[in-house]
Amino acid sequence: MKFGPASPADAVGGVTVHTLRQGSLVLKKGTTIGAAEVEALTRAGVKEIVVVRLEQGDVSEDVAAAGIAQAVAGDGINVERAFTGRANLFAARPGVLVIDRAKVDRVNAVDEAITFATLTAYKPVVEGEMVATVKLIPFGVEAKLRDAAVAAASGGALRIAPYVIKRVGIVSTLLPGLSPKVVEKTLRVTAERLAPAGATIIAERRVPHDESTLKNAITELLGLGAELVIVFGASAIADRRDVIPAAISGIGGEVEHFGMPVDPGNLLLIGNAKGVPVLGAPGCARSPVENGFDWVLMRLLAGLKVTRSDLTGMGVGGLLMEIVTRPQPRESLASDTNRNVAAIILAAGRSTRMGGPNKLLAELGGKPLVRIVTEQALASKAQGVIVVTGHQADDVQKALHGLKVTFAHNPDFAEGLAGSVKAGIAAVPVGADGAVICLGDMPLIEARLIDRMIESFAPDRGNLIVVPVSNGRRGNPVLWSRRFFNELLTLDGDIGARHLIEKHGEAVAEVPVEGHSAFLDIDTPEALETARNS
Repeated sequence: MKFGPASPADAVGGVTVHTLRQGSLVLKKGTTIGAAEVEALTRAGVKEIVVVRLEQGDVSEDVAAAGIAQAVAGDGINVERAFTGRANLFAARPGVLVIDRAKVDRVNAVDEAITFATLTAYKPVVEGEMVATVKLIPFGVEAKLRDAAVAAASGGALRIAPYVIKRVGIVSTLLPGLSPKVVEKTLRVTAERLAPAGATIIAERRVPHDESTLKNAITELLGLGAELVIVFGASAIADRRDVIPAAISGIGGEVEHFGMPVDPGNLLLIGNAKGVPVLGAPGCARSPVENGFDWVLMRLLAGLKVTRSDLTGMGVGGLLMEIVTRPQPRESLASDTNRNVAAIILAAGRSTRMGGPNKLLAELGGKPLVRIVTEQALASKAQGVIVVTGHQADDVQKALHGLKVTFAHNPDFAEGLAGSVKAGIAAVPVGADGAVICLGDMPLIEARLIDRMIESFAPDRGNLIVVPVSNGRRGNPVLWSRRFFNELLTLDGDIGARHLIEKHGEAVAEVPVEGHSAFLDIDTPEALETARNS
């Protein structure tokens, strides 16, 4: 292949290497020079242009890319027509992308002119999803290099394994304290995981967390025609002799592997019974966020055997995310520690819905609302109270005269709640493990509720966010572990932190409450009257 400058007349048959702009003339890269192009170049006063010409034994970039793409494409792969030296490959059906890494490496090792890139191996894909691309760097290559790349990919380097398992049985084991809502959410999340594979839950059973009843449940699901059984334990699998593996062995099955170097997902178990795969799900499988369970589940749904070596090879890239419920290395795990919790009182608002007066200064039982809230926080087990001021800051401070509190001013109080949350969090002492955020207009919150929340705050057990709940409804205040402070500092405008509670649902502990104290905030004159009559 020849590469270099030439006059327009001598460039006929060559391909432009660069896009050329001169006056009104625009000649794009990759244009083959013919008589019309020579005339336009001459008219524009162009004396020289860089072109590339194929020689005897060369093939063009498109021809080379197309040939290599056809060679690497295996079952379930469609190849798009090559253009500008690139041929893209797409999934012809939904399934799991299976890649022969050695063949991919051999293709890329043929010559620097030839590149072949794919998605991650074993990625679940949908029909029409781009899974790989072959790209030629120059405008052409020697035919022998193209042929070498084709030979390197002999038999195909990638394919789509279609989903074959459609009938899934679910067993949930139960222990006291496991909320039915957790089981329902787990079923919903699992159904959503199975849907892209066209698989459905044919039956689900809820049984006590013991070997005997679990054996019966698994056997029943197999009898109903389940092609895969997933067991969600009320307690995590701790050993090969634990309830779930013992139940699999007890019905004549086999525990093939326990544990995997993917986090979250460490405590996954793979077994089989009567030729049907049985999965002991890790706790993270209850969450819709990607974890090691997904990596194994989708392979099994595609009929791919997951071996011990497959699992042990998942370590590189296996750290998927920081687990918020995992104790930090420097954090004491004693349950009577980690309760150095500060209290933050948000008292910066403008009270726009009150029609003029500052609601925080309105009196209930002869005291301003903000003083009532602050006194209850001071009477609780909270270690220090921070009051965030903004609107009428001097008046709020006067209302709290004599109380041992720290003030933090929010100069952006008019822009919404988020600024006050951030000002309060920024003022929390370095030694505090968390903070309970109270609203200054909720005077019915008592010290004993704050104490119950602090008692429920247990980082060693994964209880990192604590909320009061009544009839499934979450109220205020909310206690946050220090681990979430950075996220709280990203809040903006008048939007609170409810979405963070939903995002980190696995870290939430609920404290049951009666009555409406955790839900009544004084926003209107009517609400104030309700509080006075309570």
